[in-house]
Amino acid sequence: MIHLDTNVVLWVHQNNTAHFPPKVRKWLRGARPMISPMVRVELAFLHERGRLNFTAVEILEDLRLQIDLGIAESRLEQVAAIASTLKWTRDPFDRMITAHALADDLPLLTKDATILTNCPLACWE
Repeated sequence: MIHLDTNVVLWVHQNNTAHFPPKVRKWLRGARPMISPMVRVELAFLHERGRLNFTAVEILEDLRLQIDLGIAESRLEQVAAIASTLKWTRDPFDRMITAHALADDLPLLTKDATILTNCPLACWE
């Protein structure tokens, strides 16, 4: 299993994966992709702000069918406890998404430079 950050979810949904490094494409083929429930919240937020044409439900249902996308189920208390220790970002979505990957001890696919620099489980190249 592997966690996906919101940016990766959107690119996969848009079939915009040509710029993915070979290693990322391999992970997406070889490991079941999972998301933190915070990805759903961030997608809903982006849709409400007019930055996405599709709703979170539409995007996630498409990916459930397309790539067997799953939802991580770690306890919220455990994720929140980890997130509260992450001092390198003020973005609540990044904190919770990263904390969820850490709670599950699974890699997090992201192209976000801040997450890549600060989360030992984050990977892209």
